[in-house]
Amino acid sequence: MARSGVRYEDVQRAVDALLEKGEAPSVHKVREVLGTGSFTTISDHLREWRTRREENRDQPPPRGMPEGLQELAEALWEKAQGSAHEALAHYRQEADGRVEEAREEAGEASRRAEDAEQRESALSAHLARTEQRLQEQSGELARREAERDALAEREAKLASRQSRFEAQLASLQEEHERQAREQQQALAEQASRHQERLAREEKRHETSEARLMGLLDEARQERQAADKGHAQRQQQLETRLERAQQLVQEARGALAEEEKRHRETEWARHQAEERSRMLAHEQALLQARVDEQKQLLEEQARRLRDLEAQLHRCLWQAPVPGREDAQAAGDDEGPADAGPSREEIE
Repeated sequence: MARSGVRYEDVQRAVDALLEKGEAPSVHKVREVLGTGSFTTISDHLREWRTRREENRDQPPPRGMPEGLQELAEALWEKAQGSAHEALAHYRQEADGRVEEAREEAGEASRRAEDAEQRESALSAHLARTEQRLQEQSGELARREAERDALAEREAKLASRQSRFEAQLASLQEEHERQAREQQQALAEQASRHQERLAREEKRHETSEARLMGLLDEARQERQAADKGHAQRQQQLETRLERAQQLVQEARGALAEEEKRHRETEWARHQAEERSRMLAHEQALLQARVDEQKQLLEEQARRLRDLEAQLHRCLWQAPVPGREDAQAAGDDEGPADAGPSREEIE
């Protein structure tokens, strides 16, 4: 239902003005000429105008026109319509092919862009996981370095304890040697005293021989007891020294193992940094490809718009041979000679 703001006569005058300029009438152009009115109202009036033009086209020409001229005009009009329809069909087929090709190219470009975006997302996630693993390995490396420092400190303490043990062992050895010398000296003095006593006893009385032998036995027992105690103390010192050396060997082994783990961790971190740099390079290449795909999509969209505009121009401005003759022969019909409308083509 058309609105009361714009009347049919207004739309008809606007269409006549457009036809005089050689432009095909459309809703937008009619509204530009009128300067007002809704698109729905103008579209309804324009549809009515086309319907009336079709009805007037089938009416016989006005009286007074020669029959030969009428036949010539009808022949020219039919020929013009046939040529126009053939040209429009050709242009429409060609434009449809180009539009379909452009749509296929745009769809392929869209699929490529989606694939590129999916690969970018996957690489980003892989890079994030690699960075997370690198952080974890860095934390593990820091922990290993702290453990290594603790082992180094422990080794220093063990080395200090070994030095103290060695100094203590040396002191004990000196003390043992001193005690051995003192014992030997005491034994020598005691033997000397025993010899002196024996000599005196021999001189004094022969019966003191048994007493002298007892004294000698006692002296030998005392000497054996002293030697046995010295051997026990020496064995204890050697056992303590062996334990200290074993602790030092264990500390050195632990330090070597920690240095091995540290080298392995350094190698793993180096590999992770290499992978991170490779991933960053791949991400840059992928971003360049995504930008290229986006540019290709924009170019395809621009080409699609150009094809649609060309299709629109072909539909509205198709060349019609003998148009001027048909207009000259049918001036009394008015807008009916304006060429096929968009609805007729459709």
